[in-house]
Amino acid sequence: MALDPRHVPDWQIALDAEKSMKTVETIASELGLENKELLPYGHYMAKIDDRRVLSRLGDRPNGKYIDVTAITPTPLGEGKSTTTIGLVQGLAKRGRRSSAAIRQPSAGPVMGMKGSAAGGGLAQCIPLVPYSLSFTGDIHAITAANNLAMTALTARMQHERNYDDEKLLAMSGMPRLNIDPTKVLMTWSLDFCAQALRNVIIGIETEGRRNDGLMMNSHFVISAASEVMSILSLATDLPDLRKRLGRIVVALDRHDKPVTAEDLGVAGAMCAWLTDAIKPNLIQTLEGQPVFVHAGPFANISLGQSSVIADKVALKLSDYHVTESGFGSEIGYEKFWDIKCRRSGLKPDAVVIVATIRALKRHGGAPAPVPGRPMPEAYTKEEVGLVEAGCQNLLHHINIVKKSGVPAVVCLNAFVTDTAAEIATVRRFCEAAGARMAVSEHWAKGGEGALELADAVLDACSEENHFRPLFDRSATFVERIETIAREVYGADGVKFRDLALRKLATLQARDDAADLDVCMVKTQYSLSDDAKRIGAPTGWKLGVRDVLFHGGAGLVIPVAGDISLMPGTGSRPSFRNIDVDTETGTVTGLF
Repeated sequence: MALDPRHVPDWQIALDAEKSMKTVETIASELGLENKELLPYGHYMAKIDDRRVLSRLGDRPNGKYIDVTAITPTPLGEGKSTTTIGLVQGLAKRGRRSSAAIRQPSAGPVMGMKGSAAGGGLAQCIPLVPYSLSFTGDIHAITAANNLAMTALTARMQHERNYDDEKLLAMSGMPRLNIDPTKVLMTWSLDFCAQALRNVIIGIETEGRRNDGLMMNSHFVISAASEVMSILSLATDLPDLRKRLGRIVVALDRHDKPVTAEDLGVAGAMCAWLTDAIKPNLIQTLEGQPVFVHAGPFANISLGQSSVIADKVALKLSDYHVTESGFGSEIGYEKFWDIKCRRSGLKPDAVVIVATIRALKRHGGAPAPVPGRPMPEAYTKEEVGLVEAGCQNLLHHINIVKKSGVPAVVCLNAFVTDTAAEIATVRRFCEAAGARMAVSEHWAKGGEGALELADAVLDACSEENHFRPLFDRSATFVERIETIAREVYGADGVKFRDLALRKLATLQARDDAADLDVCMVKTQYSLSDDAKRIGAPTGWKLGVRDVLFHGGAGLVIPVAGDISLMPGTGSRPSFRNIDVDTETGTVTGLF
């Protein structure tokens, strides 16, 4: 009998379920994978040979494709991964062959504030500990590939400085690249939230030694926000991955010409680190449905999508495949819609928007909940007025999905403190907006609690939809950013700093400009670029202060507002709860 999540923490529920979970060979066989397509990592995890699967099943029609996104979240998160897992379990209860694709958790949130992103309660994926920590090594490989490129870059700059004699340089086999140390575009990466590494000085010489590197300003980003992670998310196969790695622009030379990873001769070695990482991973839900895990989180500062490869494989094997996009629909779903679907050629059949009474109360004006502290009283008692006011945020997200031409299903992720009157208020707003709504109790009841949600999704998938792009590919980068700001965020326009406009003009002049995608960086806590603007703010303009460029991933990245690509660790980090039973080796305290 399943443990009660109201009284037992997630990690104990996971450990209890792991006593009777299926082997990964059983999961693969039930999914329709052949033995040679499965690459086990122990008894309960595996990688999938995607090339074999897609070669064998290439002519098979795809299953239905469902994306899970959310309203604007609170710092506590509103349960997208929990809903994704619960929906798959509910669909299975309805007799549908279903699968999920979720993103591998970053060690930053696992050890920081949000936890492992394995779901929660009776809607989790297992085995919890390996999934939440090193797993099959994908993020470690991404970090290594990224930092190998930075190692190659900084070493080349030092040697070019030291080898003033062209004959000595030629003997080393290195053409002079004349890299400008003030125009290094790539950054180091680390999979922790380490604010102390946002801005650093490297290559500090000691006692006049010239072999300690070239002293310069440098930066770290969290690994999930690295260009290598975006490339892994969007790559279609290993040749595509190798080609994109070579196109990474690591720096500019002294004539502002791009210097790429291929120019450094490091792209092949980077790819060598990723030959296993490109293969999607397979685990299971608490109820034994397949879960594909591939690519990373952080749609606010990166792509934040499950990988194209994982989705393509799962759609050949499942009748209904549920994938996940990060944070609210204005950033996670917008990138799914405008980048991932365009690149992959896939089209969603339905979109689930996760909402909670808690988040709606926040957008209605309740005090912000703070992780690790008691919830304000407004969240524990009935406050219909706050819910009603907060529904303006929900309506905005429904409209975003409707603009893409896809049916929207609002999933009210139920909490024990929700009241009938509060739920009725949400249902009234959803019905008025023409969106299906389901109250789902998957956290407390697993698949049985998600049957109403499963039925709403099945109904939505039977509806004809008219999926369409947000803008024409001939639109300039400035026009695309303005369209996203107005049509998706609800802004009155965009205020570009001069630096951003100069960079956009340079990128617009590229021969491949029409093939590049705009990938916004913006706070996840507001539809605007200001985390303090709750609800559905009006009368504001999006401020774009800088533009980054990921040439290998093909992404133009406008940076809006005050946000960093390296998150920070707060004063109440999750790692304080994590320990190991040294007698059994059991990890405790993960959530």
